[in-house]
Parts: sequence; structure tokens; C-alpha cells
Amino acid sequence: MHSVNPPAVPLRLTSVGDAGLPAIVFLHGFLGAGSDWLPFAKQLSAQYHCILVDLPGHAEATFPETLTPEQYQEGYFMHTVDALAAELQRTLSAPGFLVGYSMGGRIGLALALRYPELFGKAVIISSSPGLQTEEERALRRKSDEGMARKIEKNFDGFIEFWYSQPLFSTLKSHPLFEEVEASRKQGSPHSLAMALRLLGTGNQPPLHQKLASNRMPMLFMTGEKDLKFVEIARQMVTLSSYFSQEIFPGCGHTLHTEKQQRFIDRLQDFFNTQEEPA
Repeated sequence: MHSVNPPAVPLRLTSVGDAGLPAIVFLHGFLGAGSDWLPFAKQLSAQYHCILVDLPGHAEATFPETLTPEQYQEGYFMHTVDALAAELQRTLSAPGFLVGYSMGGRIGLALALRYPELFGKAVIISSSPGLQTEEERALRRKSDEGMARKIEKNFDGFIEFWYSQPLFSTLKSHPLFEEVEASRKQGSPHSLAMALRLLGTGNQPPLHQKLASNRMPMLFMTGEKDLKFVEIARQMVTLSSYFSQEIFPGCGHTLHTEKQQRFIDRLQDFFNTQEEPA
């Protein structure tokens, strides 16, 4: 159900390109920003109106310093989805396309399933439909709370810890890593800790059943070396004949950063192809 009095949801949308062109909505991952997508938008802006979203807690969409997670209602994940849909309903003149990475992929999946009229196709990168049991979600909330406290206590130390995870091993050896790491350190520790507590996988309603009844073509992109998310994508593809998976060789979680041109080419191929379900 839609909440009657949802809490405030900070969002910021930036447009690149002609608003009369078909739109692509880009949703970034945790610690990121809408500006992460600028290199892609610049290449695509001759054909598409690119909408780059700062998700809650990130970049220009920060939470007030005076607020704590306890002041927000339960269900903030879906409040975020509803607030973003409301912004896009005002922005899009026709159904567009959706690209979501990691946290942005989880939000994007929920958005596409709840508001299918907004999009014709979706590309979901290194992401998941959530955790199926309350026990799994409770464990994840506990884990995320520990990470949120690390962010608040020692933000630079957390960034170092975050990128030491195996799923980022290929990014760490990439020429763009130092630039990515430096940009992440510009975030607000308070807002990012809030985002982790409110929008983490433990607070995401599982989407598996809704995926099974989906009729929107979706492409799930994963990096070959990101084994966990390769398997999650394989499982999602089995839920609907409208789904497909592409595995980027030699890449980890951040395949779009690691192989930018291949990623852009595949986006254009997917969005420009008239596809029928298998």
C-alpha cells in the first residue's frame, strides 16, 4: 500500500541532452552519485535524454543532520520508490528506459515492477531482487548497522574497507580506481550511514514473485568475476521469458566502469532492438 504520510525523500535529478529524445533514467550504487553516469550520458546524449538521479543520502540528496533513522517510518525503501516515480511522472513525457547499478538496481527493479508504465525496458547491473526470508533480512540489517557505525566512526577507513571486498578486486587494478575512490570520499558520512540503514537489502521487500509476473524486457548485466551476482542474475532469468543475462568477461561488480565502451554499446543494442520473449 502507498503510505498516506511518507517521510521526506531527498532526491535530485539532473538532465543531459534534449528532453524531446527518448529518456534513460540512471540510478547509481551505494556511495555513488548521479554524476557517476556523466561519461555515459555525454556519449548517449545525441540519441537519448539522460536523467541522472542522486538517490537519498548521496551527493546533493543528503539527509538533514538532525534526523536519525528512528524518525523515519518503516517502509522507507518503498517510500523512496514512490517518491522517485512521482518525480519521473512529472519529468517523462513518454515511457523511457531504466539503468540501475547495485543499490540503484535494487531500487530500479522495485520501481519498474511497481510502475511499469514508466519504462519500456530496463538494464539492471550487479544487483538483486532482495532476500526472501525475514531471518535473512534481519541478519542483513544487523550487518548493515555495523557498517553504518563504521562509516560514522571512520569514513576514510570504511572506504578502504569497502573497496577491499573481493567483488571490487578488478576495479582496484583499473586506471579509474583512484578517481572513483576520491569521489567516494566526498560523500556525507551521516547521510551515507542513513542510506545504508534505510535502503539496505535488509529493508527491501523481496521482489521474486513480482519478477515472475513481469512483462517488461530486462537485461541483467554481471561481471564474470562477481560470482555471487552472476548466480543471482541466473536465478532471476529463470523467472521470466522476458529476462536475459549478459556476463562481462574479466570484470567484477563495477563492469560498467571497467568496460565503459562495451557497456554503452550493449545498452544501445538492447534499447534499440525490438525483442520478443523466448
